[in-house]
Amino acid sequence: MSISVGDKVVIDIEKIVYGGEGLGFVNDFAVFVPMTVPGDKVEIEIISKKKTYARGIITKLLEAGAERIEDTSKISFEDFHGCDFGMLNYESQLKYKTELVKDVMEKIGGVKDVLVSDIVGADEEDTHNYRNKVIEPFALDKNKKIITGMFKRKSHEVFEVKENMLSSHLANKVINIVKTMLNKSKISVYKEKEHRGLLRHIMVRTNSKNEAMLVLVLNAKKVFRDIEEFLKNVYDSIDEVKSVYVSLNNEITNVALGKENIHLFGDKYLKETINGINFNISPNSFFQINVNQTKKLYDIGISFFDDINDKYIVDAFSGTGTIGMILSKNAKKVYSIEIIKEAVKDGIRTARENGIENIEFITGDVNKELLNLIEKGKRVDAVIFDPPRKGIEGDSLIKLAKHKINEIVYISCNPSTFARDSKILIEEGYKLEKIQPVDMFPQTNHIEVVGKFSLIK
Repeated sequence: MSISVGDKVVIDIEKIVYGGEGLGFVNDFAVFVPMTVPGDKVEIEIISKKKTYARGIITKLLEAGAERIEDTSKISFEDFHGCDFGMLNYESQLKYKTELVKDVMEKIGGVKDVLVSDIVGADEEDTHNYRNKVIEPFALDKNKKIITGMFKRKSHEVFEVKENMLSSHLANKVINIVKTMLNKSKISVYKEKEHRGLLRHIMVRTNSKNEAMLVLVLNAKKVFRDIEEFLKNVYDSIDEVKSVYVSLNNEITNVALGKENIHLFGDKYLKETINGINFNISPNSFFQINVNQTKKLYDIGISFFDDINDKYIVDAFSGTGTIGMILSKNAKKVYSIEIIKEAVKDGIRTARENGIENIEFITGDVNKELLNLIEKGKRVDAVIFDPPRKGIEGDSLIKLAKHKINEIVYISCNPSTFARDSKILIEEGYKLEKIQPVDMFPQTNHIEVVGKFSLIK
């Protein structure tokens, strides 16, 4: 039996593969099915086919695998609010994430002899509603009611989620109140195809003190009086909203926030504390989405150094300098390197407000600035990397290895590029001592990894 796009077939799911999809076979032909778990028997519709594999979506769940959550009525991406591991019970999510890291380290990194520790999971209360930053697009439903929500998979069609399973409870509350108030107003909704209408996105940032920052993203060049009056009403109506901004974005773009963010009411910044350091969060600030898991992640990364005291350490891809400022408590000096100017400004302000003087902020590309620092003769005893998903340029790693830095701690949000970069460092004379996955994003297939590399002497 050969299969074609549009066919409906029954398939048994055998395993979960990297990327989070279930894998089954039709006459030895591989078919990937999102939102499935091992042991599922499902009727699927084939939505795409390549030479060596096909992809399908569930149309009926015929038998549920043992690791599926109890509510078997939920089968689609939308049912789980875009969470591609939401159908798995949490214990199984953790098991598969550990296995996926081991698999990718072996297949891409060629690493078989390094212990991959069991993933550090979230506490029970942090497996849902942990996101402290939420951005939702505006749309109109078929009854012309203003809604916000998420884009359907591979689509620009918005579906509404009133109590998003990942957004903080406060963010859900603020967004729902604002929507109710907007539906009593005459403010227009942005239509992407026509590039007309005002309301583009709503962003809510929250902190662990149950305070919120509201940002309304508008297709405009200025703040109109009716918008300002509307937001004043919101600010006065919701006690938890401590800061209100408008972001002006009249460009044809998929980027949510505009280049100009105008502060209207309340505080300019939302404050958050990590390891005794107080951080100021603005609309554009880079700040970790899941604060409680971030604390665990950073504690693990810092614990991987043999000894911090009196060392000169580089915090590379530093964002707002969070890790660097925590390290600065014991290190002799920290160099914080980040390419995004706004993040560096936030870091400088935070260091000044917290009285941290032994950190130097450098704005620029890590791949160049780290080598410049060393080649200028600056002392560097250790480096901690926390790069974006694409990882680190191979040439940079090779050049860095030639300078024989004793210790490298590597935090990665993408195990594939971590495995690739590990292979380079090992080939250049480093030993990968340990790997610790951390579950920063429960209910999704995303995995954070911390690795420790030591120079072989």
